[in-house]
Amino acid sequence: MDAVLAAFGFLTGYILPFIVVLSVLVFVHEMGHYLAGRWSGIRVLAFSIGFGPELAGFTDSHGTRWKLSLIPLGGYVRFFGDADASSLPDADGIKSLTPSEQAQTMAGAKLWKRAVTVAAGPLANFLLAIVIFAAIFGIYGKQVADPVVAEVKADSAAFAAGVKPGDVLVAIDGNQVATFDDVRRYVSVRPDLSVVVTVRRQDETLDLPMVPQRTELSDQFGNKMEVGVIGIVTDQQSGNFRVETLTPLQAVGEGVLQTWHVITGTGDYLWNVVTGRMKADQLGGPIRVAQASGQMASLGVAALLQLGAVLSVSIGLLNLMPVPVLDGGHLMFYAVEAIRGKPASPAVQEIAFRIGFALIMMLMVFATWNDTFGRYLS
Repeated sequence: MDAVLAAFGFLTGYILPFIVVLSVLVFVHEMGHYLAGRWSGIRVLAFSIGFGPELAGFTDSHGTRWKLSLIPLGGYVRFFGDADASSLPDADGIKSLTPSEQAQTMAGAKLWKRAVTVAAGPLANFLLAIVIFAAIFGIYGKQVADPVVAEVKADSAAFAAGVKPGDVLVAIDGNQVATFDDVRRYVSVRPDLSVVVTVRRQDETLDLPMVPQRTELSDQFGNKMEVGVIGIVTDQQSGNFRVETLTPLQAVGEGVLQTWHVITGTGDYLWNVVTGRMKADQLGGPIRVAQASGQMASLGVAALLQLGAVLSVSIGLLNLMPVPVLDGGHLMFYAVEAIRGKPASPAVQEIAFRIGFALIMMLMVFATWNDTFGRYLS
């Protein structure tokens, strides 16, 4: 009985939130492709949430098969003239079509229409993130702390640089800061890199060089991460902690800004991994996403929505990678076509797609290793 209850708890606490969150994000991504394709005059054969055998579905009046498939780890839109779900053109099949039918295929559409249709998927994910963040800010307001130092940790970068309690943080590397979180966000992705923090001390403005220290932190669930810290703390009195109520327009603006922060933060982290300044153990796959979904669900709807927004941005960025099979790979081929004046040959595209598929599988294996053993052995 205990085993049954444990399995039920795992299913409802982790798997179900994961499937719901991922399915919504995939639906929005594929809907971007679908709507842009229909607008461009490209016929859609199938819209699937998940891969593998169909569990349920229906065919609409336009001939599109809408279906829910067995493996809930993605989805696809298959256009008329595609050889398979990866959108590889069926060159032989397209040749047998009439000119009017060819114009309704992905490969037969004008270059700019194909580019718009492909780019619409990631764009839809970014727009979803903006909407979610805007809704959170609109409902719950914006938590703000002024960039005023209440405490400087001993033996920290800020202590060595001469930062003192009461200093007001004005800028960092020339970038103006408005809140304490602006500083935290900036230094967290710059461990071991020199930064210049500008502080105002009474009537004096000082530029203080320092190097954020690489530090391992744990969240309330025990998840560990490496970040850069300079060793400053604020508190209620110094930071004037408060929640600001935003108008709908301000909430949208904050949604755009927060989405941009996620994009740039992800880019900074990936660059740090490439340059060896950070470990790659934060790159997670389905197992970690499922775990995070369950953890955020336990904190409430707002936390789960925030995770959904971050994951939506991640899906958009992942799909923009210039790897064949992904949207970025298609856009790369379109760029080559625009330069050459003609598309790459079917043979070249097929080889590239096979290589791209292999790269994606390698990434999935690496992410799964991180999810299971990597982060515990590092």
